[in-house]
Amino acid sequence: MNRRIFLKKGMVTAGLLLGPVPLLPSCARNLRSELMVASPMPGGSTLSREAWQILHHASLAPSGHNTQPWVVEIVSETEWIIGSDAKRWLKVVDNTNREVLLSLGTFIENLVQAAAATGFHAQVDVVARDRFDTRIARVNLSRMAPADIPLNRLASRRTVKTNLLARELKLADVTAFSRATKGNLYYFPRGTRHCDLMEKEAIDNFKLQFDNQKAMEEAAIWTRLSDTEARKFRDGLTTDGMEINGISGWVVRHFMDKKDVTGTTFREKGIEKTMKQAGEGAGWLVITSDGTSVKDLIECGRRFQRMALLAREKMIAIHPMTQALEEKHGQKNIRENHKPEMMPQFILRVGYLEKYPDPVSLRRPVDWFLARSGTFL
Repeated sequence: MNRRIFLKKGMVTAGLLLGPVPLLPSCARNLRSELMVASPMPGGSTLSREAWQILHHASLAPSGHNTQPWVVEIVSETEWIIGSDAKRWLKVVDNTNREVLLSLGTFIENLVQAAAATGFHAQVDVVARDRFDTRIARVNLSRMAPADIPLNRLASRRTVKTNLLARELKLADVTAFSRATKGNLYYFPRGTRHCDLMEKEAIDNFKLQFDNQKAMEEAAIWTRLSDTEARKFRDGLTTDGMEINGISGWVVRHFMDKKDVTGTTFREKGIEKTMKQAGEGAGWLVITSDGTSVKDLIECGRRFQRMALLAREKMIAIHPMTQALEEKHGQKNIRENHKPEMMPQFILRVGYLEKYPDPVSLRRPVDWFLARSGTFL
């Protein structure tokens, strides 16, 4: 091993071991905010400012590995086609496109809420026949009085993975979440048998994925370690999104590359971090679907997003840990420990926070995910 590689490995290992040691205040960063300010509506756009605003807020929806698998065809000012970008599918960990459709559901829910706040009713009709269709839904817009929907809910939503408190969720908060998901919600508080099961399955199936070379290679493709790469793609898993902060984040951004993501040190630290996270918080939420059709999964994604948009004002962190639904081992155990009619689509670790951090996951500008009329990937 030459001296350069030896020093690099030493820095990476030290950075991962340090944990979230803060940087000086002058080194504080929020790359997402910086890039969004630098990406206003482009001059000469064929979109109206209202349409651009709606699609911008729609794009703030969450997605697996932050792949942002949506594409939008503008048929006319009031008719859009929501599509699924096949180049952004996770073909290893999501080979049935279940999570792609859930993600498109969150995008559609954001779009519907942003349209209503802007003064449009968005009629959504699912047109996809199977999970691998690229044309997913048709949206027709019609004027209405603006609804009292705070767009800040869409802009400030984020996934939070650390510092979740152990106290049980209030009944009023669980009830509000249940209403948002139309009753398709189960809460398993910490200390219950089902909570212990969810924690065990999260850890066991995370380990299985970390032992799967193809899954790790797929994750590496979507990992944006350097700021140069993050600025170029504006998607994927950044150090900020993975909550590798402070000095640790600086070291990883400057000394790690994609090959390190599939290496032993990164895997071991990832497992260690997952084990710690799985043991924190107030327990687990499970969101179910009515069925397994494209329409069912889109609707389930919308239900999740309606719930997630309430979380910040309730100071509740939501951390999807869905590996148990991606691995056959986890699917079998979840199925055997729940009623046959229960069809879980989201497994979420939850807990109150003392302080809610600002969103950091990157988003592509609107014009990056528009398609020419009549074309889909």
